[in-house]
Amino acid sequence: MAPTTLTFGLVLLFFFYGLAFFSMGIALSLEISRSSMLAEKRVLIPLALFGLLHGAHEWTEIILLQGVWTNQVLLSELRVILLAVSFIVLVVFGVSMLCSQNKAFILPIFLGVGWLILYITLVYQGIRIVGGIAEHWLVRADVLARYLWAIPGGILAGLALRLRARQVQAEKRVNLAHYFRWAAFGFIVYGITQAFVSPTDMFPANMVNTQMFLNLFGFPIQVIRAAMAIWITINLLRAIQFVDRELQQQLSTAQQARLDALEQVQRELVARETLRRELLRHTVTSQEDERARIARELHDETAQTLTAFTLNLATIKSTLTERSQLTGLIDRLQGLSQQMSRSLYRIVHDLRPSQLDDLGLVPALEYLVDEARERLGIEVRLEVNGQRQRLDYLIETVFYRVAQEALTNISRHAQIKQAFVSLSFNPEKIILQVRDSGVGFSVNEDLIPPRGWGLASMRERAESVGGHFHILSYPDSGTTVEVIVPLTEPVNKKVTEEITHENHPLDARR
Repeated sequence: MAPTTLTFGLVLLFFFYGLAFFSMGIALSLEISRSSMLAEKRVLIPLALFGLLHGAHEWTEIILLQGVWTNQVLLSELRVILLAVSFIVLVVFGVSMLCSQNKAFILPIFLGVGWLILYITLVYQGIRIVGGIAEHWLVRADVLARYLWAIPGGILAGLALRLRARQVQAEKRVNLAHYFRWAAFGFIVYGITQAFVSPTDMFPANMVNTQMFLNLFGFPIQVIRAAMAIWITINLLRAIQFVDRELQQQLSTAQQARLDALEQVQRELVARETLRRELLRHTVTSQEDERARIARELHDETAQTLTAFTLNLATIKSTLTERSQLTGLIDRLQGLSQQMSRSLYRIVHDLRPSQLDDLGLVPALEYLVDEARERLGIEVRLEVNGQRQRLDYLIETVFYRVAQEALTNISRHAQIKQAFVSLSFNPEKIILQVRDSGVGFSVNEDLIPPRGWGLASMRERAESVGGHFHILSYPDSGTTVEVIVPLTEPVNKKVTEEITHENHPLDARR
């Protein structure tokens, strides 16, 4: 049968009708696959399934209208099955949503099973009445599906969405509530339109049917159904878009909160780092002050006492010239006194070298180099670059102590008797390097205290004045100790420590 103008119009109508519901099903299926704020996943699944099945049902109608399928009976049976199953899952959606607050999950199951048994029974009875004629019982099955499933399914779905609208309204999500209300209206109207079924000899289908509607209003009932399908889909899609925006806003808020928390942690870490540097600076200052105090006391009291002791011995010796035995004893006592004086002088100088306070860093390093030659047996070469200047006394002390510690380590562990000390005055920073070409240092060696105290001491001294501490070393290739101190606001500079490649075994054993 060639399609008439009305048939062509119905084909186009069914196409958009099915497309609307199928699109709704796909959109809800995608929403189910993630954490959605639209509704619970278990109640969205039947609604998504309804959209997919009912969209397929309408497209099956298109094929039947055009008569291009060879087995029309089989396709008609498939259409009725899709129709019935789609409205069954719509009923399940409505009942599940309405019962979700009371968690009465068993109610929709019993209701659905009971209603399905009734539907199958009525269809079976219809088949017996018409004697198994396929065309007749398919029409009756279609009519019963709409009476038993479509009308209650549409109304229940509408009531369920109205309930959901009230819930989101209570959550102050006003726009989302509007979308649910309009979709609920569409489902209720759509359910009511299912009362206009195909004409048949069943009551009330023999009176209220699609033909009666067409004669009364001049257009098929499918126009209203298609309009409601599009209306429902549009509002549910807008609801999905709304919750997507909500989710993005929540993610943005959470991200901003995380950034704020990270910034707060960073501020706290900066504050703690500043406090730690201040504490290190105070510790080093207190250390040096205590060294200076002890050195003064040793110099002013103990050294003077030894000097007086030596002079008294000289006086006694001058009065006992005739007694050679006593004179020899006094000579030995004078020698011990002079030895104690020299040892005391070295202790006083090690505690706080007077050259550092009186003359500055460069003369103190020159004295340290000369002393290393004499006392440690190391041939040390000193090189000073740039314009010499006096620095803050604590910075000068740090450079002096690092050089002193590094030279001591070289004498003990480097297995070499040559070293090189370099001091560079730059416009923005001062750089001290102490190098040797000894046995080197493996960074993989255990430096957990009490081993490695030398490195820890040099590092903390550099950090106390906002400096950078570096150690560069390779096995059998020597070691370089470097301290860099900025000249502008050193205490507020970020302190960094870099121990690269292989470090020196001398501090691992200290």
